[in-house]
Amino acid sequence: MRRLCLKHLRVTLGFFLSLAAFSPIAGHVLPAHAEPPAKKLFGRVARPADVPPNPYGSYARGCVAGAQALPVTGPSWQVMRLSRNRNWGHPVLIDYLERLASDAAASGDWPGLLVGDLAQPRGGPMLSGHNSHQIGLDADVWLTPMPNRVLTEKEREDISAISMLRKGKMEVDPAIFTLAHAKLLARAASYPEVARIFINPGIKRALCDIQWTDRTWLRKIRPWGGHHYHFHVRLSCPPGATGCKNQSPPPPGDGCGKELDLWFQPPPPNAPKPKPKPELTLSSLPSECRAVLEAGGAVNVNAAVQGRRGDAAGISIGNVPSPRRRPVR
Repeated sequence: MRRLCLKHLRVTLGFFLSLAAFSPIAGHVLPAHAEPPAKKLFGRVARPADVPPNPYGSYARGCVAGAQALPVTGPSWQVMRLSRNRNWGHPVLIDYLERLASDAAASGDWPGLLVGDLAQPRGGPMLSGHNSHQIGLDADVWLTPMPNRVLTEKEREDISAISMLRKGKMEVDPAIFTLAHAKLLARAASYPEVARIFINPGIKRALCDIQWTDRTWLRKIRPWGGHHYHFHVRLSCPPGATGCKNQSPPPPGDGCGKELDLWFQPPPPNAPKPKPKPELTLSSLPSECRAVLEAGGAVNVNAAVQGRRGDAAGISIGNVPSPRRRPVR
């Protein structure tokens, strides 16, 4: 036991020493043109950094140390798309999902959760699918209830989530979206650690139309494009999490007025297309993320940078394959 404790202490001390060594002051920040995209580094690491948990940076520009895995099968949840290896999060996110699943099942309103993407083992930008989900505080939960059996690994790859909207319209289909769905969203938003829940504007409108006794939680339900197959939970930075940057809180009120109406107005004619954002590199993330990435010898960033002279997509890190594309839904 003493030998194990000393080993863990050495790993932890090494991690924090590397935080200092790789700070911008030490001159170790590499020019962006010399680096492969950060998603090529974080997206192929199989295991978390075995150090104390801490999210670094913001939801769309950061990483997470000491992430934990949500068990792929629990009493009232099942993780989907296992090949992606994205069932990792800060311990507060894992605790939240397990409590939400348990509370929802105990209420009798929802049999259990089908859980989509959380974060990669060390967070950071993903090879596909998300701009956020980088610091272990975001999770996607399907709006499809969990079946009363354990799904096979193949089923978890192949089953498609169900849209809550009428085909071609931004309004819910009442034959699919029920009061049980609405109660699940209300419950998910009710926990104090929840900062936001992103959901399709059509679903937000349906929630606004219900005569709730308490409407305070509706402030956390934020309209966003897509998100009609699942909802996206975002937690606030945990207390004492140095280096974690919260998003500004939602505006006061239930969000059911003019700000929601804007989503249903046609786009202005000849609106310019948004310019694609440059890909994030390791030097554009918080300085702590290099130490997170290299903890335990998972990645040699300098070797990866040298590989940049060839095909960046060919850099081999770990044994995790790139996630497969989602099936057409």
